[in-house]
Parts: sequence; C-alpha cells; structure tokens
Amino acid sequence: MTGTPDISAVRGYLLELQERICTAFAALDGRESFGDDHWERPGGGGGRTRVLAGGAVFEQAGVGFSHVHGASLPPAATAARPELAGCGFQALGVSLVIHPRNPYVPASHMNVRLFVAEKDGARLAWWFGGGFDLTPFYPFEDDVRAWHRVARDACAGFGADVYPRYKQWCDEYFYLRHRDECRGVGGLFFDDLNEWGFARCFEFQRAVGDAYLRAYLPIVERRRDREYGERERDFQLYRRGRYVEFNLVYDRGTLFGLQSGGRAESILMSLPPLVAWRYDWHAEPGSPEARLTERFLRPRDWI
Repeated sequence: MTGTPDISAVRGYLLELQERICTAFAALDGRESFGDDHWERPGGGGGRTRVLAGGAVFEQAGVGFSHVHGASLPPAATAARPELAGCGFQALGVSLVIHPRNPYVPASHMNVRLFVAEKDGARLAWWFGGGFDLTPFYPFEDDVRAWHRVARDACAGFGADVYPRYKQWCDEYFYLRHRDECRGVGGLFFDDLNEWGFARCFEFQRAVGDAYLRAYLPIVERRRDREYGERERDFQLYRRGRYVEFNLVYDRGTLFGLQSGGRAESILMSLPPLVAWRYDWHAEPGSPEARLTERFLRPRDWI
C-alpha cells in the first residue's frame, strides 16, 4: 500500500459524480426531479441524499453521497481485519439504486467508496471499493452483453485479469445463498483495493464511476416505452422481494451503515417503494418469468 490518500480529491470527485448522475436521470425521466436532503451524522460527518420518486421512467431513484467519520470501526469493517479493531475511521462514497417503473427496464446499483482507518492522528490503512450490477426482471441478452462490455472496457487499462476477477467477485457477492441464485446478471465488484498505490487506485475508481451511465442509460432508453400489463408488473414486484432480501441480509454497505449509527433513511433508500412476496411461488416452466432464473441468474461469460 503506497501513497497517502487525498481525501479531498476523492470527495470532490464523488460530489461531482453524484451531480452528474442525478442530472442525467432527471433529464431522462422528464417528469420528476431529485430532492436534495443534506444531513449530519451525530457521530461525525454527514452527507447529501438525493431521491427522485414517482417519475415517469423511474419509480424511485436514490443517489446518495456520504462522508462520515468516527472513533471506532463497526464490526462489519473489522470482521476481515481484526487488527484494526478500535481504530477510528473515515468513509466516503456515492451509492445509488435505481428502481424503474417499466418491468422491462432492469433495476441497477452502483457504488464507489474510499475507507481510511486511523489511530492517534495517523492513517494506518486505506482501501477503495465499489462496482455496479444489473438486476433485470425480463432480461434481453443484448442488454446484458452490452452492460458487461462497458464493464470490461472500464477495466481494460488496468490489467487483463481485472475484469474477469472483479466480474467473478460480483457474481459471488450478489448471491442469495438461501435462494441458491444470483441477485441479477452481475457486473463488477471490488473491495480492499490498495495494491496499486493511491493515484492508480483512485484512477480505477473514477473509471468505474464514470462507466456507469454509459452502461445503464442506453438500456433504459431502449426498454422504457415497451408495453406491459398486470402480469409483468406483478412479477416485477415479486422479484423486487429478492432485492430487499439481499440488501437486508447480506449487503456489507447496509450493515456498515446501520452498525456505525448512520442515517437510516439514507441507508434504506435502496429499498423499492413497492414490493411483494408470495409463499412458495414458482414460475411456469418455459414461461417468460421462468426464463429469468433458467437462463440468466447463474454466472456465465456474457462477452
């Protein structure tokens, strides 16, 4: 781990990224705009949560920036690093979750973040993390392949092994063990990134953050006006239940935020506004709904 992390530079990039993404989504929606909610964390730091609700294209889109600090790392941050227990910390990042209205438009998630562990005024460790992933209900192979091509291209300048490694990590991370299925069709996931030195790692974080709109917006534009009915809407709400299960049971960011005394409204903006569960429901074999689990919710090489 080389180089001193420039927290100010990372913060500036993240705030600009949040603004850029919100501007793009509001323009695409055309009906609703993002609210602007600045908040402070009692334990230190704060953030800016921006939510678009009830839009023509996006039923809910949440894009949050946070920069928090505290005197002691929560268990979610020290489980893999027990030597850092008792250290102070700074954590800053942008995280977003998009829940479109049309069931033919996939939900999506993106996160880029920097974490710094500190003690007695010294920075003992730092690392970047993040990525993006796609969660379709009625998937199109062309969309999934295009999504992964953008992910691959974002990694291209950082080594031939980077995309395959972070693609696999994404498949493994966004996996619901109790359902024996992936949450979606993957993308990129990385954590604990510091081995390239600060400047190079920060460059990679920017490459991932900047790639997100290139990956997602064309899919939204292709599928936003496709006709759908009650059947598709019901299936969308049912599958959103899987999204909720993952975020509340497994997601590290959710656990870290709640354990560190973060703002619950901002942490849980990732949850969809409407969702449904059904007891022991199974799609009819060969149906469009069964196609999702039969062909898409298993790791595969999309490129």
